[in-house]
Amino acid sequence: MSNFKAILVTSALLGGTAIEANEYVPGEVIIKYKKSYNMSSVVDKLSSLGAQSVRPINVSFGNFYVAKFDTKHSVKGIIQNLESDPNIEYSEPNFIYKAIGKKEDFLYAPTDPQFSKLWGLNNTGTNDPNTRSGVAGADIKALKAWEIERGDRRVKIAVIDTGIDYNHKDLRDQMWVNEAELNGEEGVDDDGNGYVDDIHGYDFANNDGDPIDGHGHGTHCAGTIGASHNDVGVAGVMENVTFIALKFLSDQGSGSTEGAIKSIDYATKMGVDIMSNSWGGGAYSEALKEAIERAAEQGIIFTAAAGNSGTNNDSSPHYPSNYDVINVISVAASDSSDNLASFSCFGSKTVHIAAPGKNILSTVKNNGYAVYSGTSMATPHVSGALGLLISKEGRLPLEEVRTRVMATSDVIKKLRGKVISGSGRLNTYNLLTDTRPERTDPKESDWVDVSIERWETAHPYNNNADETRTYDVEGAKFLRVVIKKYELENKYDTLSLRGSDREESVSITGAGENFYTNYITGDKLKLTFKSDRSITKWGFVIEKIQAVY
Repeated sequence: MSNFKAILVTSALLGGTAIEANEYVPGEVIIKYKKSYNMSSVVDKLSSLGAQSVRPINVSFGNFYVAKFDTKHSVKGIIQNLESDPNIEYSEPNFIYKAIGKKEDFLYAPTDPQFSKLWGLNNTGTNDPNTRSGVAGADIKALKAWEIERGDRRVKIAVIDTGIDYNHKDLRDQMWVNEAELNGEEGVDDDGNGYVDDIHGYDFANNDGDPIDGHGHGTHCAGTIGASHNDVGVAGVMENVTFIALKFLSDQGSGSTEGAIKSIDYATKMGVDIMSNSWGGGAYSEALKEAIERAAEQGIIFTAAAGNSGTNNDSSPHYPSNYDVINVISVAASDSSDNLASFSCFGSKTVHIAAPGKNILSTVKNNGYAVYSGTSMATPHVSGALGLLISKEGRLPLEEVRTRVMATSDVIKKLRGKVISGSGRLNTYNLLTDTRPERTDPKESDWVDVSIERWETAHPYNNNADETRTYDVEGAKFLRVVIKKYELENKYDTLSLRGSDREESVSITGAGENFYTNYITGDKLKLTFKSDRSITKWGFVIEKIQAVY
């Protein structure tokens, strides 16, 4: 039986791809001898066959040896020779095995020296460059995504900002080059596109063909999207991309509607795939909206920063992120613990997705690197992820793109009510694979009123208030509070809502009427009002809560 077994094992190794398809220690063969064999002659016997060394494996279930041969001899050939020895039960390569655990063994990771500080791409829980803290895995899943797609130079992204330092060692290989202008006559519109000497884009702040970044902001955004994976500095979401630099924000960081619409029009003419826009603040502009709509007609994605004032874009619109145009994707900022960043604007009806935006390391002018924070830093993460999607699948219908980036995001309880329902924090791997995590958000039609004892403060309320009400609603799956009216000292006096899940909490400050709080999970909630000892305001009135059963 042992001989028959030996033949089966050896034949399986020799007849298929078992040896070639698996890693093993070069030149080493494990041999099991029959119990009846005189072990004293093993070393001499194997040495006569060319073994350079022989060592026993001291185990209790047989006579095993490891013989090491010169690596110029194939292990397959060695095993064929050993098969003829009747004293050998079987022989096989000394295979290599690897640990299988919770840490993923990614096939690719950039070797850029500062990649370890890019928590937005790969969050270890300790690599936020400022705080050294965070939550492991609270990132866009770039390493997993790169096993599928790393980008394509055919994808063109216009960075509409303060320009790009196109000489930066981490960006110069990613820049668009207008060959006609590069090789043409200086001061002449060599390609006839209406712009003179636009080699890497255009500067609409100074009306010339040199969009060099004298500020740093645009270069920072470009680095997050696509800093080269070149063993230098940092690495972008895309290993391969083509940037067109469009400068309409001056070196002081501001620009006009005129410059913005000229930039968008230029990018539309150049046929870019994505426009990345980490700017905003002006009032509603019909001209700006029309420029974005024209880009939409050409199938161009328009990512836009949601703003840094920490306010609700549903009630206080921020432009251009609030334009109701199909190609606009509004981006809020998350931190390394998957919280909404304290400065980030939000909006359950107007902000589409959150992405890493606090303490983000990237490229800046003059071959430098710096840590910036803002929805400006979150937006390039989304631009880069969508660039990978286009690299993989080509252009898709704009409505499909926006739906997909939201539906494939990670479900983050802390972002509930801060972005459009059914969305969360960007997950690039899910985006590329169209993996859509289950959503359990209740429908608006499911909410029913629950009568409670009216809670009303004095008007104005007292200093140093600290009052709590607890509500139990048997059978409820979700609960929320309806505030008839509230006027609290903004940021200092608060109403807070908390359920049994510590991750779920809602804080209300400022003023509003007929306000529906975000919901918590379960049938119990605790509502707490606290004020400090300074300014007091009108207070609040609460007459009901709502439940979903």
